[in-house]
Amino acid sequence: MASHRGYDLEHKIMVAGFGGQGILFLGKLLAYGGMLEGREVTWFPSYGAEVRGGTANCTVIISDEMIGSPVVRNPEILVVMNEASLDKFQPRLKSGGILIFESSLIKKPELRSDVRVVDVPASEIAASIGGTKCANMVMLSALLAETGIIKEESAVSALDELTPQKRKKALGVNKEAIVKGRRYIEDKKSKNI
Repeated sequence: MASHRGYDLEHKIMVAGFGGQGILFLGKLLAYGGMLEGREVTWFPSYGAEVRGGTANCTVIISDEMIGSPVVRNPEILVVMNEASLDKFQPRLKSGGILIFESSLIKKPELRSDVRVVDVPASEIAASIGGTKCANMVMLSALLAETGIIKEESAVSALDELTPQKRKKALGVNKEAIVKGRRYIEDKKSKNI
């Protein structure tokens, strides 16, 4: 893929977990943040009939060019927040891709050796700031810190615009979770250097 403006032309991402983890909202923030940056985007949600507690996943494409199809069969980036999603979607991840998984909930996973693996204890980080409901924001910021797909400021602007009025009181905690997720990745990178 050619690159300009500091990022690749197109990114295909899948986010998966169970209903109630904010999987679809995480994907929506990615897509909306890309749109705020003037990029072409798609957001394609999928969830089981039971929604909360059932399976949920979405695909996002962020591109500098027109997107031909919203269908993502083999993402280059996979973000998973539960073991069932890891088992189901890891085989579809492109070789050489990036797997970001929720290590607070996924213990002793079987991981591929042909992808870059990033473990993020999102629920633990979220619990340290007041509850696990913002674990999806930790995962979002870890994804952004690891890949640079969109700017963190764009994701925060998307969060401000897309958070429903009844949930506005959680904005502060969600923004703190975004900062903590980025710091976790920055600390992890500095220790590996």
